[in-house]
Amino acid sequence: MDGFLLLFKEKGISSNQLVQKVKKLLSLKKVGHLGTLDPMAEGLLVLALNRATRFSSFFLNSDKVYQANVKLGSKTDTDDALGKIINSSDQIPTEIEIDSALKSFIGISKQEAPFFSALKHKGRPLYKYAREGKYISKPPREINIFSIKNIKHTFMECSFRIHCSKGTYIRSIARDLGDNLGCGAHLCGLKRISQGVFNIEDSKSDEEIDLNFLVTIEEAFLTYKKIQLDEMNTKAFLNGVKITLEDFNDNYYRIYDHSLTFLGLGLIRESSLALTRLV
Repeated sequence: MDGFLLLFKEKGISSNQLVQKVKKLLSLKKVGHLGTLDPMAEGLLVLALNRATRFSSFFLNSDKVYQANVKLGSKTDTDDALGKIINSSDQIPTEIEIDSALKSFIGISKQEAPFFSALKHKGRPLYKYAREGKYISKPPREINIFSIKNIKHTFMECSFRIHCSKGTYIRSIARDLGDNLGCGAHLCGLKRISQGVFNIEDSKSDEEIDLNFLVTIEEAFLTYKKIQLDEMNTKAFLNGVKITLEDFNDNYYRIYDHSLTFLGLGLIRESSLALTRLV
């Protein structure tokens, strides 16, 4: 029972609550999610089961696609609808202004995390300091916005679809959008559409949990090129010995033994193959 389970997280439940529910329901020893969603958010939550947890880092670092709903005209202390309004405005931005402001986010930039976030300061999450009235700023982190598009605009509210790198806070995008427009804004809805190779279209509700929908570790890496080893090199690979392989670019690969059994992932650097993860 090793692989990835694609669930649709509803609003109002935490990512960890969903993890614990699956762990108990399926009597599993190891279950972990591949990137949390705030309780107010919904959408794709990928869970790694048992040995698949060894491969989590490959997907934690992958880019993501979200659909965000933003309330214009009011700024909150949490940058979302759960916080207190700290500033408001009657200014009404036009759709052209919104489109222009959204396009300004595209590319590599530095982003300031919300004061209410799980980032840690001296081993303690920032949101715990913020609840005590202590607002601590962390150094801005580099993010990459590959695309962002306004998909709906009504009176004092807009929705956009964003394709972004890991570590991007959509709450911060909403906050900065409001600042750029001069009216203030906060996130009022968020749905994760995809994460790396995983898509919301393949997700199931927590009432439909069925291992028949499990994505195997091998299936999760089908976009990686494969290498088949002969019997001698298979033994060497499994023992952690580096193998010289010519004509392969530096990258991660799916590794198979001489009988085409999937072994795990290997990394080639300068024609040398090294073991990365075993199933």
